[in-house]
Amino acid sequence: MFVDSHCHINFPDLAADIAGVLGAMSANNVSHALCVSVNLESFPEVLGLAERFPNIFASVGVHPDDRSGEEPDEARLTTLARHPKVVAIGETGLDYYRVEGDTGWQQERFCTHIRAARQVGKPLIVHTREAAGDTLRIMREETAAEVGGVMHCFTETAEVAYQAMDMNFMISFSGIVTFRNAKALKEVARDVPLDYLLIETDSPYLAPIPFRGKTNQPAYVRFVAEEIGRLKGISTEAVAEATTRNFFRLFRSATKVS
Repeated sequence: MFVDSHCHINFPDLAADIAGVLGAMSANNVSHALCVSVNLESFPEVLGLAERFPNIFASVGVHPDDRSGEEPDEARLTTLARHPKVVAIGETGLDYYRVEGDTGWQQERFCTHIRAARQVGKPLIVHTREAAGDTLRIMREETAAEVGGVMHCFTETAEVAYQAMDMNFMISFSGIVTFRNAKALKEVARDVPLDYLLIETDSPYLAPIPFRGKTNQPAYVRFVAEEIGRLKGISTEAVAEATTRNFFRLFRSATKVS
């Protein structure tokens, strides 16, 4: 069985047919999925799905790109994170790709999320884009290793991966690893130890080959597992077993549904 460690099934493309999304998961042996929050305004949708379906979990956080809604503080995040179906804080982190000028607000928001995670004892879901140095520095300064977490949709170097792993963070690969032009990332996926691997879709984005360019969904996480197995020279079943075990080891409050 597979677990999609990062998806956004509350987004309109997927929320319009939740029954179909869950049916496709079942048909493709995807047993669980973590629906990840990107802002506080849509968090009730995320939590609602997790409350409605026993094999769906939720996170709470505000994406580093989102400046349109409520700015989270530690008290707000910790209150929401104490819900039993909320298994993580995030997604949070740094993204300098579209940011011009001051990035201090992003860094302070990231610190707020790390502090909240430490208060509630739940792991972090970290997004980093063109900001790996600052991301790792803040993780160290804020002692994120106390709770650990996952570097989601990983596209950085093996050096960045190993520095994150040294802080108790797992490395999650998305459909990008299946792309033919992702040669450097394929080498990183081959290099990261199996005990530190997670798989994800980041759906509805980043559909893997053979669905590239189409709407992604949790059912397609199996194609990520197949590619990682090919790269490592092991079976898809071995990848599924390891990444599922890793998911429940990291997200300790997540209850496995048989």
